Amino acid sequence: MNTIFGFPKTKTLLWLIAFLSALLIAGCGSGSGGAPSGTLGVFLTDAPACGFNKVNITVNQVRVHENSTAEDTALGWHDITLNPAQKIDLLSLNNGTFFSLGQIPLPAGRYTQVRLVLNANANTAILAGSTTEIPLVTPSAVQTGIKLVNQFDVLAGQRADLMLDFNACQSIVKRGNGTLALKPVVRVIPFALNGIDGFVDAALLNNNVVVTAQQNGVIVQTTAPNAATGEFFLSRLAPGNYDVVITADGRITEIITGVPIASTTSVVNVSDSNAPITLPVSTTHIASGAASLNPISTTEVAFVAAKQTLGTAPTTVTVKFVAADDASTPSGAYALNLPVDAPLLGQFTSTLPIAMTAQSGVAAQYTLEATANGYQTQSINVDVSAADLVQDFVLGP
Repeated sequence: MNTIFGFPKTKTLLWLIAFLSALLIAGCGSGSGGAPSGTLGVFLTDAPACGFNKVNITVNQVRVHENSTAEDTALGWHDITLNPAQKIDLLSLNNGTFFSLGQIPLPAGRYTQVRLVLNANANTAILAGSTTEIPLVTPSAVQTGIKLVNQFDVLAGQRADLMLDFNACQSIVKRGNGTLALKPVVRVIPFALNGIDGFVDAALLNNNVVVTAQQNGVIVQTTAPNAATGEFFLSRLAPGNYDVVITADGRITEIITGVPIASTTSVVNVSDSNAPITLPVSTTHIASGAASLNPISTTEVAFVAAKQTLGTAPTTVTVKFVAADDASTPSGAYALNLPVDAPLLGQFTSTLPIAMTAQSGVAAQYTLEATANGYQTQSINVDVSAADLVQDFVLGP
């Protein structure tokens, strides 16, 4: 397939869009007078947010520095200042779509730190099925910028581009007191447009379908199908092999292993509109409990994932994941709704449709894994075949 929602997947078009987008928002800042310089462009994209209609962030600045440990008050920062600040719905930046945050001339050299500065008082979300904007409780650290350590070079007379992937699904924590907290999860990803393309059956589109590209059970990229066509595109993947995991509420999990991305311009199809991916109905049970941090942290939050290991290779994948609620009682409440019936597994082939086989030996068998930055990971094997279960975690340093 050579289009994304009707647009050609060509490097030429991508750079044309990037160039025109960069002209729409003026960037501020300057290089050293007389020194050789290049240009930096910065763009924003997103993975889908779970259970939200909109996730709005307001961006004030993008800052870059040559020193990865430079504090926000240090000399040597170069700033792209958005004037006025830009309110951006992250959920509109899905399936390869991006938003230009501007461009700036920079002295030629190597840069190792990027900061995305948000307006701490102008970030909101709208829950699925609602029209009410809920303020996102935003940590004070956002006022100095979300720190991203990423090395990139700016060459004299040339342009460099950075793509910031703001993962709204992992960045918003639903709290038991009815508030929503913003715990930004942002990474720098390849700018060139490549990825994994496919379709899910239209009958699934009201079931919160989530499609992820994973390596060794670690989610690398996430997306949701187009609400009208069912097409999905896992964009901007580093070359390598990926497992594609498709989940939906009340449905069996489907995994396609060994999907190859050969280059930064490769696009691989795992299904098409003639034979879209269908997920059979499954009974589900809930794994819940608390994942708390000891000592308590004002900046970090725990995540709980349900993983399965299947196939003869074998392959480990994350089926569901959620941020623990750090304002609940007890602190760190989480809940994962997990399929009981056997997942479907298929090995990638360029001949579509890909044959899928039920993995009956791992039906209802999961490893619950609790993680947090700066804390020791904990995991336990559970069986959800008979009923809901409760499993608590206390993560220490």
